Amino acid sequence: MKSTPLKINQDAFYQPLRFFDAPDGRQKNLFKYDTEGSLSNAIGIPPPRLPRRATPWAFPEQGLAVFYGLGNVPKLSHYFLPRLLLQGKRVLFLDGANSANPRLLARLARERRVPFEQFNRQVQIARAFTCFQLTELIARVPRFLADFPADVLVVTALPDLYFDEDVRDWEARVALEQALSSLEHLARQPLSAAIFSAATTFTPSAARKSFFARACRDAGEVWRFSVGENGRPNLICERVPANARPGPAAAIAKQ
Repeated sequence: MKSTPLKINQDAFYQPLRFFDAPDGRQKNLFKYDTEGSLSNAIGIPPPRLPRRATPWAFPEQGLAVFYGLGNVPKLSHYFLPRLLLQGKRVLFLDGANSANPRLLARLARERRVPFEQFNRQVQIARAFTCFQLTELIARVPRFLADFPADVLVVTALPDLYFDEDVRDWEARVALEQALSSLEHLARQPLSAAIFSAATTFTPSAARKSFFARACRDAGEVWRFSVGENGRPNLICERVPANARPGPAAAIAKQ
């Protein structure tokens, strides 16, 4: 599998950050790097207990969190990265929404006085264009971690990609269950995993209406993006672990 550079004006500043096509069946290393409403009633399984304070605009130290809302939610994942990188964490970014934006990353780096080269070393991005490719990427995360020991896993467009009308209902369901099974296993590892989804923007078929609730079922935290009076995105906490409490900046969704 060949890696392809970003299709933008290339220069020495952007070249190190690369995207990779999803797996095509050949076993090759993907990465080359330098050193609306509450879902609580729809999700019946209790979340795992994670001993931490739930904080908006941050990921859990371990386990799975879901961030969702209307519009381009995957793009909002970028705003979580600077804090992680300043903490020295490595991020594996599986981009099913084709949302990874190096120019935005560069701007965020400048605003926080983080050298962009640091982003290049600490963030690795792979993209998928179909639900099957995203399922395969998630299944291969343990193999990726052997080469790139990430602390954080970010997945975008789950289950959004699985609403594809060109994919039969039962095939989409099987692919989604496989992806979620892999994520459930990863969430038990010393790894922080986060899903960014705009699923509520879609109107899925009756056979797929449960996909988003299913994706949230095993999550320890569920957060919903809303737009505040100042036009800025806010995070509303819809679920936190039983032994955690939201931080002071989080709004609590009414049940």
